[in-house]
Amino acid sequence: MEARPLDDTALIRAAQGGDVAAYEELVRRYQDVAFRCAYLVLRSADDANDVTQDAFMRAFAALPRFRTDAAFRPWLLAIVGNQARNHRRAKGRREALAVRAADQADDSTVSPEAGVIGAERRERLVAAIEGLREEDRQVITLRWFAELSEAEMASLLGRPAGTIKSRLSRAMQRLRLVLAESEIGDG
Repeated sequence: MEARPLDDTALIRAAQGGDVAAYEELVRRYQDVAFRCAYLVLRSADDANDVTQDAFMRAFAALPRFRTDAAFRPWLLAIVGNQARNHRRAKGRREALAVRAADQADDSTVSPEAGVIGAERRERLVAAIEGLREEDRQVITLRWFAELSEAEMASLLGRPAGTIKSRLSRAMQRLRLVLAESEIGDG
């Protein structure tokens, strides 16, 4: 008979007690979502990998202070997000230009016209999101790119679920307006 996988709380308690294998299992469970979260901020796979590894090391160091009655995923993603934002600030804006150029070069299987149109739409979407207030970028990124539920977002941001729901709704309205103004939504 195969052993049932442990839940996060059991793994966290074991890791807090020094069980490295338990922490390795937490890393396996959350490495993909942590990478996606970092990638959305940095738009560079190499940088996202570096930030993700650093965030997991920081989380491990902070694990003794983690409250096991809290959700691990939002706590971890807050660390990832902070590390990614710090990394982005340190590196500057030139990284976004390099990623955009790489996106255009990678579309070799798409017709040149479709590639240009797709790249332009991606650039407008990224610019529209970057043009939003920090609070709006944060809730859109957490909900749609990090795939957190509204409840997980509420826990992560320390706000009531209703507040998160209304912030997300307002942020999406503002994003739609910006996209409509740039004609990206006319498809």
